[in-house]
Amino acid sequence: MLKKELVAAVAAKAGLSGKDAEKAVSAVLDAVSEALAAGEKVQLVGFGTFEVRTRAARIAQNPRTLEKVKVSASHFPAFKPGQTLKNKVAAAHDRQ
Repeated sequence: MLKKELVAAVAAKAGLSGKDAEKAVSAVLDAVSEALAAGEKVQLVGFGTFEVRTRAARIAQNPRTLEKVKVSASHFPAFKPGQTLKNKVAAAHDRQ
């Protein structure tokens, strides 16, 4: 699903105009992004949790040259689905 398809679905379900739905979707995505950038966790009960995780620094190997390369620690966004979302997806796929 593309962002424009999500906006159309939100507009249809909430009875909003396309323009208002686009503003709402963009506002939610911006709020989640800003919270993650600030190191906060975003928990949507029943849907899931967005959080920032850390990868530790490590030594990797270039497969072509076999040279050892130091890879710095990094932070990345992660999503953990909630139980309600897991159940809904499982039920939809069980029917197929």
